[in-house]
Amino acid sequence: MKLKLYHKIIIGLVAGFLAGLILGDKATYLKPIGDIFIRGLRLIVVPLIFSTLVTGVASAGDPKEIGSLGFKTVTYFIVTTFFAVVIGLVVANVIQPGAGLALGEVSSIAHPAKVSPMQMIVNMVPLNPAAAFAKGNVLQIIVFALLFGGALSLAGDKGKPVADFFAAMAEVMFKLSDIVIRMAPYGVFALIAWTTGKFGMAILLPMGKLIAATFIASAIHVIFVYSGAVKLLARISPLDYFKKVMEPALVGLSTCSAAAAFPFTMRAQKQLGVSEKVSGFTLPMALTINMDGTALYQSVGAIFVANIYGVDLSLAQQSTIVLTAVLASIGTASIPGGGLIMLTLVLESVGLPLEGIAIVAGIDRILDMFRTTTNIFGDNSAGLVVAALENELDRGIAATPLSDMEIEDAA
Repeated sequence: MKLKLYHKIIIGLVAGFLAGLILGDKATYLKPIGDIFIRGLRLIVVPLIFSTLVTGVASAGDPKEIGSLGFKTVTYFIVTTFFAVVIGLVVANVIQPGAGLALGEVSSIAHPAKVSPMQMIVNMVPLNPAAAFAKGNVLQIIVFALLFGGALSLAGDKGKPVADFFAAMAEVMFKLSDIVIRMAPYGVFALIAWTTGKFGMAILLPMGKLIAATFIASAIHVIFVYSGAVKLLARISPLDYFKKVMEPALVGLSTCSAAAAFPFTMRAQKQLGVSEKVSGFTLPMALTINMDGTALYQSVGAIFVANIYGVDLSLAQQSTIVLTAVLASIGTASIPGGGLIMLTLVLESVGLPLEGIAIVAGIDRILDMFRTTTNIFGDNSAGLVVAALENELDRGIAATPLSDMEIEDAA
């Protein structure tokens, strides 16, 4: 029996974990394989995002329809992010992940430059689109793509040749994605082996409560919030949703990058019956706006730092964490370690020492796995829910078992 890509990725995960335990520090020699895989994925992300978003906005036609699609998408992101932060705080308050942990020696961490919410909005508009592409500034690229796609829609027949070009470009990028995706099992194996070899069991045990709190909070959010939304709003079986999203989730788990898993997420949306119009609009936005896992981690991390410094946060301070984490998660880059940078904003908002980040940084890669996996489940639930609300969901495809799918397997 020919193995599907899904099975190969699982084999790569298990084999990589075992190889990391056996090889230890020598697993570093495998990391270049994973680096090449990530580079390949990052190579296609920017043109793929731009072409699919431009095509999605241009194909929407009526600007009012674009507004409706955007409003429902952003509303879903904000509401689920709010739930994520609250769940993180509740779980962290129950587990008290930092209680009893020796502080030890910490290095000084520089305070980041403060940026007001209004300045964050201003920074979303690129001064030079070419510079945004060169730097890989996804948020600015998305804004430019929205404006460009909207202009194409308003241009009517005169803009059709340009719209056709980007539609063709999107198809070419999908094919290029298939080529890169074939490397997934090998890239996953190398990255997991390197992660396990570097951290091992020794560093997992002392930080077990923090890891457990992040994992439990993430699992609660995925199982209850996303499943509830899929069941109540999209009226789709949560089990079908989980099965078809497992591929991009596993890639995100190993790469710690929702952007790297983007091609897999696009595939999952097809398997869920989401129209290209909706997925082409919703998923690129999700890369920077839908960061539930990151927001959840920031609330758990804040409680952890408060614990190790013996600070008892008031209800008002924890409410501040909710607001700050939701705002900070919107601007978090979809790259490994992005959440760690944004944690500084949350800690500053309630007066916690930034030096506490040095302790969390030691296992950030492992925590990042949970954050990214949660984000990817959220991206796919968003596309599914918005498609259902916009009557752009093919329920026949959504109900078809993964084993019976006729969508081309990248493996």
